[in-house]
Amino acid sequence: MRLLDEFTGILQADGYSGYARICAQNNITRIGCWDHARRKFVEAAKAAKPQDKKKQVKLSKAENALSMINKLYVIEREIKDLSVADRYQTRQKHSLPKLIEFKAWLEKNVTHVAKGSLTRKAMDYTLNQWEYLMGYCERGDLNISNVLAENAIRPLALGRRAWLFADTSRGAKASATCYSLIETAKANDLEPAAYIEYVLNHIAEADTLEKLEQLLPWNAPLDKTSKKVTQYS
Repeated sequence: MRLLDEFTGILQADGYSGYARICAQNNITRIGCWDHARRKFVEAAKAAKPQDKKKQVKLSKAENALSMINKLYVIEREIKDLSVADRYQTRQKHSLPKLIEFKAWLEKNVTHVAKGSLTRKAMDYTLNQWEYLMGYCERGDLNISNVLAENAIRPLALGRRAWLFADTSRGAKASATCYSLIETAKANDLEPAAYIEYVLNHIAEADTLEKLEQLLPWNAPLDKTSKKVTQYS
């Protein structure tokens, strides 16, 4: 509640139920993340594989679900360089029919899968989150998942065990500030070292709010780096 207080806009997240209250209270539009739904089917598909690799079996329901989800990602790869308007039109024309087909398949098959199994949990999660998982198709500037945000915080998550023991709260806050600057620079296609150097060279002159705002990554007059394209399997 504190984190999202006064936030307006679109929240893209997993199925954590705690988001419902704050979204309703602050009139926040909530959309789902297909990476979270997909991972559950990946886990189910791995569990369903026979131990004897030579044994021939038909595709499991989890693998069938993954095949349909992957088709949505194929579309996203193909439209990643299109305009916002064209991405919206393509999603309406091609992604929505695939989503409708997938939902119908889920509803038809979910009762034929044992409760408590990984596949059933994946199917139930996807159906329960369906309203939000459809959300990315409502606009062309949204993403199919929040994987970019997850990638931004992954370095922090990987190192947090080593950072549990900051000597002081001020030191921990300073570290968090530095990490935020670096990741925000990367999110705005700036080379982090060049951006930090630019800030250090100009911050002494920033004696007004307007001058400070000019130091923000999206305002800094620095060359953009090439974006890394996220690949989905």
